[in-house]
Amino acid sequence: MDAMSGAAARLQKLFEGHRLTPTQRRIAHCLVRRADDAPFLSSVELAELAGVSQPSVTRFAVALGFDGYPALRRHLREAPAEAGADAGDAGERAANAYQQAVAAEVDNLRLLAAQLADPAPVAEAARVLAASRPLPVLGLRAAAAQARGFAYFAAKVHPDVRLLDEGGSLLADRLDGAVRAGAGALLCFALPRHPREVLDALDLARGAGLRVVTVADSAFAPVARPEDILLPAAVGTGLVFDTACAPMLLGRVLLEAMCDELPDAQARLEEFDTRATERGLFLP
Repeated sequence: MDAMSGAAARLQKLFEGHRLTPTQRRIAHCLVRRADDAPFLSSVELAELAGVSQPSVTRFAVALGFDGYPALRRHLREAPAEAGADAGDAGERAANAYQQAVAAEVDNLRLLAAQLADPAPVAEAARVLAASRPLPVLGLRAAAAQARGFAYFAAKVHPDVRLLDEGGSLLADRLDGAVRAGAGALLCFALPRHPREVLDALDLARGAGLRVVTVADSAFAPVARPEDILLPAAVGTGLVFDTACAPMLLGRVLLEAMCDELPDAQARLEEFDTRATERGLFLP
């Protein structure tokens, strides 16, 4: 399999570090695939190739820091060849975009492992969450799957886990219900693009006196506040839609730490296993 071309590698490097929408990532991927032609494509041609609108191409260029698409195209035409450096970079890069996305997630997991060299933040979060009865777990839109997975396993060791994975007018009611039932903390999974409803829900939770623990994509996530316990885990942005291996794993690490704080966690797990066997829940 051929390594990525120097032109494609330069384009990939240009896009790295920018928070692009799914539509903008489609445009980026199209440019990488047509790297040799990219400096000569008009905005209309690029829009047709990527299957998006022409204004989307303009917004894409602005998201990269250019005044508009003509400025981006001019940059691509004037970019130095850097053939030797590009060849070296290309040799070390994965051969295609899919492999690059996987490699980027591996890097995110390595970063998470380095962060966990100091286990104190996770341990503190685990103590706060384990003590909350009930324990509301919030995750909307892209983060709903993370919240749902955490709540599924947490319910096996925690006596009262309440999943909040739908927005709308009922979200505030369900938060109020958790507070009235005695909740002392809330766990939030906050991933891009961050819904405004999450910010509103967290403000409501803080106003009700709940301690907020947030698993977010960045230490600078827009929903976090200084008084929160923030546990960052980067998401992958190499595909059209974000990949969230590191946030998922961090959630499992947090669950592991919670088990250490719940004295009857092991008994609950053994009881579940016994009942599951009696009911034939799982294949042998």
